[in-house]
Order: sequence, then structure tokens, then C-alpha cells
Amino acid sequence: MKILLLDKNHPLITDQLLAKNFILEEDFTSSYDEVCNKIENYNGVIIRSRIPLDKNFLEKGKNLKFIARVGAGMENIDIPVAEKLGIQLINSPEGNRDSVAEHVVGMLLILMNRLFIASQEVKNGIWLREENRGDELLGKTVGLIGYGNMGKATAKRFSGFGCKVIFHDILPDLSDEFATQVSLEELKNTADILSLHIPLTDESYYLIDGPFISDMKKDFYFINTSRGKNVETKALVEALKFGKIKGACLDVLEYEKSSFENLEVENEDLQYLLKSEKAIVTPHIAGWTVQSKEKLAQVIVDKILAQFA
Repeated sequence: MKILLLDKNHPLITDQLLAKNFILEEDFTSSYDEVCNKIENYNGVIIRSRIPLDKNFLEKGKNLKFIARVGAGMENIDIPVAEKLGIQLINSPEGNRDSVAEHVVGMLLILMNRLFIASQEVKNGIWLREENRGDELLGKTVGLIGYGNMGKATAKRFSGFGCKVIFHDILPDLSDEFATQVSLEELKNTADILSLHIPLTDESYYLIDGPFISDMKKDFYFINTSRGKNVETKALVEALKFGKIKGACLDVLEYEKSSFENLEVENEDLQYLLKSEKAIVTPHIAGWTVQSKEKLAQVIVDKILAQFA
């Protein structure tokens, strides 16, 4: 099989696939149109996020047998068209679930204990103790929306901190030793902390908006490591200003480019988040560790070999 690699990934992908006699070609720079013009020459594509695989792209890929996305989210691919054309879709959420879970907890601990703020103050000669009094995780109720690979790994971490972990998911009967499945209404009534672990779909676009935030019974901490467009930023900022959201940990932003490589919009809401002590913002790196880079690649290779070797 002839495979086109459109993004740089861990070298084990090329090493292991070449060893199994796959033919590989790398193209990390060509434009969308340039790739479209040659995609019919390939049986498989391995991607991250650089190029959208839309209807036009997929129909030109007349010989495509599979698309492998090194990561979890598949919103850059026109899934219904791919399925109609019989193209197998492969992703690797197992590879960075632990990285995401640790990032969630890490961001929240920094926020709740004012660790970054206090450290910067001391470095600038300011010694404030009462003003930097922290808030403990122990005893809090963590509400997760989505209980796939990322949600389960996150629940495991929070349970170790003595939290009660609950979750809502569109699939039934997912409760386990780390978390209990509840209705969305019960989650809104009881959660002290809300964390998203969902894909971006038509149904989840702006899932967290003004009405959703208002429905939360308690003032709460908010964490998003899913997709920026799961959240209406304007509503989030308003809730931070008025204290309904006590603090936000954001690894993703509504204003990211589809490639996740930078921001495409700047406005007052973004500026508020970047300047506020109530918000921690990181550049879409929750699943981005030394270990996850290797694990993501290995999961992809294993799945390709299982189906096409």
C-alpha cells in the first residue's frame, strides 16, 4: 500500500510501516490544492490537522482505503462522505488520554492554589499569604461531560484526590469504579467543577453557552481540553466577570485556526482571558507530551497493521 504522510509525527510510524513493506511518501508543505491533485495516487493518508479532508478531497482520493488521524478529534474529516466511500477512519485517543488527564488536573491545581500568580509575585519581591490562600480539591464534586478515553482517564485522577466524580454521556451504562453516570440535570445541580471531554459536532457546538452556565446551581470552576468551539467564549467571559465561573482552565480556544497552530481572531473577550487572573490558557498542548507523541504514533501503527498488513 502507498501511504501519504501530511504532518510530521514520531519516526516510529515510518520505521515500522517501512519494515512491513508499505510505501511511504512525506509531504509537510504542499497546499490543499496541491495535495488534492495527487491524492488519487495513494491508498492511505496519515494526518494530524494541517489539511481538511473535505468532500472534494475525499472524492479525488479514488484509491483511498484509510485515513489515520494521529490524535483523537476527527472534525477535520467529512466523516459521512468517508464512510459512504468506504474509507476506513482510524484515530488514536488511547495515545494521549493520560497526557490530557494530567494536564486537566495540573491546570486546575495551579488555578485553585494561585501557584503561578504567587510565584510571579515572589519573584517580583511581593510576599502575600492571605491574598494567595488556596482552595482544595478534596471533597469537591467533579462533573465530566463525555466519558470516553479522556473522560475516564481524568476521572481516575480526580478520584485519587478524594473528589466525587460524576459524568454525563450520550451512551448509557458507562459507570465504573472512578465515576458515576448521571443525567445532565443532576450534573448541573451538583458539580463544583465542570470539565469537557467531547468531540466537536453539530450537537456539541457551543454546548456551553449562557443558558447552560445559568443552569449550573453552584458557582464552579470550568476546564476545557476538548475543542474551543464547544464553548461560547462571550458567555464564558461574562460568567467569569460576574463570578458564576470561579476560574477557567482553557487549553483550547474558540478562536484557534482549524490546524490548531495559532489563533485566527483577536477580540475583547480573548484579551480578557489572556489578562485575567481567573483564567489559565495553554496553546492546545494537553495531549502534547514526550510520552504521548510516541504512544499516539504506536496506536496508529498498530491499528493500520491490524487491518491492512
